[in-house]
Amino acid sequence: MLKKFMLVVVAAAAVAASVGVGTASAAAPAVLGGGSGIIVGNSAECTLTTIGNDAAGRLVGITAGHCGGAGATIAAEANTDAGVVGRIAFSNPEYDYAVIEFDRAKVIPVNRIGNVTITNVGPPTSFPNIVCKEGRTTGNTCGIAYGDILQSQETWSQLCVVEGDSGSPVVVGTTLVGMVNAYLGIACFGPEVGTNIDAILRHINAGNAVGTGFSPIP
Repeated sequence: MLKKFMLVVVAAAAVAASVGVGTASAAAPAVLGGGSGIIVGNSAECTLTTIGNDAAGRLVGITAGHCGGAGATIAAEANTDAGVVGRIAFSNPEYDYAVIEFDRAKVIPVNRIGNVTITNVGPPTSFPNIVCKEGRTTGNTCGIAYGDILQSQETWSQLCVVEGDSGSPVVVGTTLVGMVNAYLGIACFGPEVGTNIDAILRHINAGNAVGTGFSPIP
């Protein structure tokens, strides 16, 4: 069980009722990668952690689990005209991650969004390494990593995150090491806490479901 103390979840921000999901069949596919803003269930905004293929050849992605449950629709914040581009296959509250299965015909997967490029996944980082993240709310921010302080499969870092940054990829260079899940105390002042990506992938692989054998878009 993950241990979280005094955590403030980087909650999915409410989307105005006027935001709709387009259904035009002629709409261009959505460009999505780690750091892209996504609309979950047409009611919450979060950030995509990463996108790639699983062992069965499905186009899948990962985001924070508190963003939505199984069956929730996914739309690209930057291209709502593309309509529903995927759905959450399952959501895990213990590790706070969700696996998304995308419609390959509606998505162009990329490995770079903003100032973050993801070329591979790696083990959690430790003090005093510098980590960076790309979020749909606060964009690209970097800070020092404190490491997995509680040995709880979570890494603490001094990253600026606020609501809507949930799911943001946390990288060292171009290596994905974790995601953004919460902050302690005050946004952009208290430490950020997020699940280690290697723990998430082990958990996905153990379930032998959508996302098993995931590898990011190279």
